[in-house]
Amino acid sequence: MAPLQVHVKHAGKTLDVELDTSLPPAVFKDAVYQVTGVPPDRMKVMIKGGVLKDDTDWKKVAPKAGQTFMVIGAAGELPKPPEKPIVFLEDMDESEIAEALSLPVGLKNLGNTCYMNATVQAMRAIPELQTALSTSPHLDVLPRALRDLYSNMSRTTEGYIPTTFLTVLRQAVPQFGEVDRSGKNGILGGYAQQDAEECWTQLANGLKEVPGIDATGNTVTGGRRFVDQFMMAEMRRELKCDEAPEEPSTVTVEKVLKIECNISATTNYMHTGIKDAMNSQLDKNSPSLGRQAVYSQTSRLSRLPSYLTVHMVRFAWRRDIGKKAKIMRKVKFASEFDALEVVTDELKSKLTPVSSRLKSIEKERAERRKVRKRTKVAQEASSSSRPAEESTDVEMAPASDVPGDLEEESVYRARELQELEGLADADLKNDYGCSMTGLYDLVAIVTHKGADADAGHYIGFVKKSVFHAKPDGGPAFDEDDEDWYKFDDDKVSVFPREKLGTIDGGGEDASAYVLLYRSKPLA
Repeated sequence: MAPLQVHVKHAGKTLDVELDTSLPPAVFKDAVYQVTGVPPDRMKVMIKGGVLKDDTDWKKVAPKAGQTFMVIGAAGELPKPPEKPIVFLEDMDESEIAEALSLPVGLKNLGNTCYMNATVQAMRAIPELQTALSTSPHLDVLPRALRDLYSNMSRTTEGYIPTTFLTVLRQAVPQFGEVDRSGKNGILGGYAQQDAEECWTQLANGLKEVPGIDATGNTVTGGRRFVDQFMMAEMRRELKCDEAPEEPSTVTVEKVLKIECNISATTNYMHTGIKDAMNSQLDKNSPSLGRQAVYSQTSRLSRLPSYLTVHMVRFAWRRDIGKKAKIMRKVKFASEFDALEVVTDELKSKLTPVSSRLKSIEKERAERRKVRKRTKVAQEASSSSRPAEESTDVEMAPASDVPGDLEEESVYRARELQELEGLADADLKNDYGCSMTGLYDLVAIVTHKGADADAGHYIGFVKKSVFHAKPDGGPAFDEDDEDWYKFDDDKVSVFPREKLGTIDGGGEDASAYVLLYRSKPLA
């Protein structure tokens, strides 16, 4: 249903507002706030029979176009408009579009919302998610709001104000609507800072009903959901009693949205922290001994999704201060991750043939890029050193006679794809959305800056190639460009690959907190 144009009356003034009955009343209240300056927590919107509440059913209110709503509440300062008017791509000429598209857009901070901004930007590194959101005919409120947010971000060139999405997110996850109670004498401030990892989890959970897609990008009805397809791993856990070896072990399998990297006093690398988290000990009652006993739990992944999330467990509860504190230790993370070390033996046997061959193929690809670069440099040098008057008379040698000449890269890729598909396991081929290689590239990072879990600042990082990959899934615009985009709210900049080592912790500065890895494709 199309939004309705209605009026609100406040302080003797009648103002125009748009009302979308497919969105929660909280979204309408926020729109009223934009024109009246009355904060939603101090606002009363009068309807027939009472006051509009956040859980009011619009069908019972039955609003009509042109209807006037009475608004009661003390106005504060009106939200500040953007410093520059928002310009949409369709209103630009070609030169303005080229300049605007050189950097993706950021998101305005609406008061301690950097946790949400960084998470939303990191999830943009999953292009299949945007495909699923845009092709599904029926979406719940939160997925629909995310779809609209991504769509609006792709159509503008200035920092986007995510007011509607934030309102819907707080409606779906009430904890994100908590107010800051750290003011003097218990005075309430604005909205409190939240945890970006919690936002990632809650947002992924809110997308669980989004339908899956097939290899052509079309919605699959009645099949697997998108999150189960592309983001959900399966973990096999085996529990054995150390004090009673004869006691049968217990095996369980559960779905997990992320794997954890525990950080101890000896953790220096991400892969060791992941292994520590997957091999643990715990105390529980032993039925064979009739008492508490020590058990060893061994966890291994029995399914790898196309997108694997790693949570760096940087916050731990401290009893002495009564709150979560940040673990400052420097832990190096990998730009490439081989997951075969943390999978079950059965899955490892299925992945190994493709994984081993792909590693060799990647070395061959790197060598071809070097040859092409050397050939290009030699040709440019030869061209620039040739006298201008001779340039029109010199007969050029055929391309095939140039030293180090290679076939088109697409020829090699097609050949490699055919070979790797022949090695791929049949079960993995039928599980669309899973990793067929077990090898991953890092494509997105959320960092945390500060010492406290409930404070500090979050920043998102996304690999440049994510935004510039070819539509057909082929090689990026420049495979040697390993730089990143840094999304510090609405401030977007290029972040050199060489600086990734500066965000692996070691102090209160930005530390990698949530990492998103994408499975390497077959071609």
